Amino acid sequence: MLKAVLVGADLVNDGMIDYYMKELENLAEASNIEVVYSMTQALNKITPNFYIGRGKVDEVKQFVINLEADMVIFNDELSGSQIRNIEEVVECRVIDRTLLILDIFASRAKTKEAMLQVEIAQLEYLRPRLAGMGASLNRQQGGIGSRGPGEKKLELDRRKIHEEIHKLKRELQNVVKSRQVQRKNRNRSNIKKIAIVGYTNAGKSTLLNTFVESTNSENPKEVFVKDMLFATLETATRHIQLPSNKEFVLTDTVGFVSNLPHNLVESFKSTLEEVTEADYLIHVVDASNHYHSKQIDVTNETLEEIGVHDIPTLYIYNKQDLIEEEVNPTYYPNLIVSLLDNREVSRILDTIEKEVFKGYSVVKLLIPFKEGELVSHLIENSHIINQEFSNEGTILELELSQILLSKYANYII
Repeated sequence: MLKAVLVGADLVNDGMIDYYMKELENLAEASNIEVVYSMTQALNKITPNFYIGRGKVDEVKQFVINLEADMVIFNDELSGSQIRNIEEVVECRVIDRTLLILDIFASRAKTKEAMLQVEIAQLEYLRPRLAGMGASLNRQQGGIGSRGPGEKKLELDRRKIHEEIHKLKRELQNVVKSRQVQRKNRNRSNIKKIAIVGYTNAGKSTLLNTFVESTNSENPKEVFVKDMLFATLETATRHIQLPSNKEFVLTDTVGFVSNLPHNLVESFKSTLEEVTEADYLIHVVDASNHYHSKQIDVTNETLEEIGVHDIPTLYIYNKQDLIEEEVNPTYYPNLIVSLLDNREVSRILDTIEKEVFKGYSVVKLLIPFKEGELVSHLIENSHIINQEFSNEGTILELELSQILLSKYANYII
């Protein structure tokens, strides 16, 4: 296992540096790196040559030597020349937070689409740093930050990187087209679309799996769940049918993190289009995290960046079993739950049904006996409140959406 020294610069002095450094440590662990020391420096402004002060760089070198560290990871994004200058002093590999996140994404990407998205983001990161990082890249012998393109067919040339990015984007567009066709088919069916969003490791995939287990749902395949950052990158979609026969499509999306690389957000926009077209959002929050309000803000800001506006949202404050202090939610509507407790699921589903399907109306339909197939269809696909028979046919009291009200208007009594 690689060993790393973490370095952070406190420029804003907003009291959040400890949080950012702890998150950097979690990111390192998610990349299977052992953190042997973490240090910060309060700065009024960035030092052009080394980002932090030269004296601090010398101090970093001593920790690298004494703790036998293999690399130094900066919490802030560095330029190519800064990386080169620091490496010359500390005499080991230097990467920044952005490259670490890109490396995690590269190692977790499993689908063709995700792998293309990550490689595009890596190349976009590399392109402006070629001049400064030349020597550094030549020294790379694999390891963190070298997954994906590396020097493959690039020869450290901006023009070739530009051509490679253009080619990958065309390939990505072809992959995306098939998913867009699937989404258009769902849109034509008028089925409600719900997307799960939130900070990484808040419990989004757990929520999806719990819904699938607790309802009469098609495609019961579970998504991967693990207590670490960015355990899953792929968008997973499941069809959920409630006991009342109301149904919706539920999509689990990639989690967010503070200072998520802009190039990565841009590359994953095609995946996140599922969120922009949702009728409703479920925002899962790790309520046990002391900085969960900050995490909500980061998620909402990222959603704004990808074009999500004014979509009704239910906030699920998760991990109630780990909460030491009382949670005072600031976003509504909300529920405080533990997704590990199956009894909480019905409460969430009831809330979703009330919020998402509140446009439904209770009506009575008189359907002639000769149209028995329609009766069977409605019984199977609608919430039937009462059923009785008359001389003219079957009388169903049931809930219908506004679209179905128009479709069956001739049968209403």
